[in-house]
Amino acid sequence: MADGGEDGASPASRIRGLLGIPEEGSDEPGVAVSLLAAAVAAAVLSPLLWLLLSASAVEPGVAFELLTSSTATSVLFNSLVLVAVVTGASVLLGVPLAVLTVQTDLPFRRLWTVLVALPLVVPSYIGAFAYVSAFGPNGALADLLAPVGISIPTVYGLPGTALVLTLFVYPYVFLTTRASLLSFDAAQLEAARTLNQSYVSAFRRVILPQIAPGVTAGALLVALYTLSDFGTPAILRFDTFTRVIYVELNSFGIGRSNATLLSLELLAVTAVVLALESRVGGDETSGYGTPASSRALVSLGRYRWAAAAVPALVTVFTLALPVGILAMWLVRSGPGYSGGGLAFRPEFAFNSAYVAVLAAAATVAFALPVAYYAGRSDSLLATVAERATYLGYAMPGVVLGLSLVFFSSQWLTNHVGAAAGLVYQSLPLLVFAYVVRFLPQAVGTTRSSVLGVDRKLVGAARVLGAPPKRTFRRVTLPLIAPGLLAGAALVFLTTMKELDTTLILHPTGFTTLVTYIWRVQEAGYYGRAALPALVLVAVSGLSMIPLLRQGRNGE
Repeated sequence: MADGGEDGASPASRIRGLLGIPEEGSDEPGVAVSLLAAAVAAAVLSPLLWLLLSASAVEPGVAFELLTSSTATSVLFNSLVLVAVVTGASVLLGVPLAVLTVQTDLPFRRLWTVLVALPLVVPSYIGAFAYVSAFGPNGALADLLAPVGISIPTVYGLPGTALVLTLFVYPYVFLTTRASLLSFDAAQLEAARTLNQSYVSAFRRVILPQIAPGVTAGALLVALYTLSDFGTPAILRFDTFTRVIYVELNSFGIGRSNATLLSLELLAVTAVVLALESRVGGDETSGYGTPASSRALVSLGRYRWAAAAVPALVTVFTLALPVGILAMWLVRSGPGYSGGGLAFRPEFAFNSAYVAVLAAAATVAFALPVAYYAGRSDSLLATVAERATYLGYAMPGVVLGLSLVFFSSQWLTNHVGAAAGLVYQSLPLLVFAYVVRFLPQAVGTTRSSVLGVDRKLVGAARVLGAPPKRTFRRVTLPLIAPGLLAGAALVFLTTMKELDTTLILHPTGFTTLVTYIWRVQEAGYYGRAALPALVLVAVSGLSMIPLLRQGRNGE
């Protein structure tokens, strides 16, 4: 009689499987890979530990007073209102655009699909900078319209922040909704129409319930982005968690304690959003499916060209206006780039590329053991190690930066020695922050490649006498190399435009494109930010190429 339970496995075997320790002769990853993956997970989780240690130093009475102060409650209210407004507006904008480009005979549907998705390539802080330079005090368009008596409402505060964020994050809802619509069975809609249901009625009763998970998933992504965004509220002077945390971090006295407690509160709100996302994430239609019918389902008739005005107007405000404003400032600035303490220098672009390459290489190195372990093992440890990598991605950059500031400037110095303080605002610490934030991008692409490796090839190499290390180097690694390179490319592109963590942790004197843009826009030298901003938009655009190629499968 077997003593291992219903499956006949011994208790020892079941424990080994739970911990991810392979049996003798197994082709699963060895103990060394398991330990490496666990070490990576621990490193990714460490910023949360530093933040909790920093919070523990605040006396409970002081913490309660700070969290119930008018500033804290105001920041919480502002952040929740902003999330609600941006999320609702993104749904109202993204869903109709998805319907127009998928289920109607809209002219130039493929062109509008690309243009409507492209606002994702414009970092929201670049959009905010462009809108301030256009509609703010002494803005280009404000000055142009003033002589004819047209007064533009202020772009600052909640209205401007909500508007700018909506314009540059609604594509999350558009893309997830479009993916669901592409996989929708057209026969169901046709059946509803034969029952004399109008399209609006059929959409509400038949289509909407089936695409709701996709819409909800996109809305939750918008909410998560809005909570974590720093640049847009900061430029548009609206006090949210991220802006106030950054201000408190750079103040004196009790400022750092305020920043720490507000960071924990922000993490709690973020955790609620992530919990909601996990509930709908498994139900949504992912990727671009194949439509049940390749023809348009709804004829717009004489309204075809009028309907095209909707994506055209959106494109004007999300692409034409920001790029046009940046190009105008670039032309106006002319020789102004050649001198002055705020002059742009090519080395800033080199610094951005250099640190992005370092981040991409380090992230891939960290991702490889986790992705390989998760792709080849079903153990609990493998699952935990993979899921842990997503913590940094969900952690707002301001919060991550604050935790590493505490680690490098206080804890490390107090426990290791004064020399350890050199870690503060150093290049290795900045690269580590990028690794923590963007590790899931490399883990995801690499794990997919690992899952695609035929285990028979690995087994054949082992049969021929090749040891595990040589088998991995000669068989597995070449096969998963495309996934590693794809992950490295994603990390490189994302690092180039990352703002908040870079502002907090960049070494003194190490100026990148984003730190230069931030410095000159704060000083009001908009023309000097034009060139680096256009470079960042172009670099960000490269990240949309795989997505747009994938989208062609749905046409």
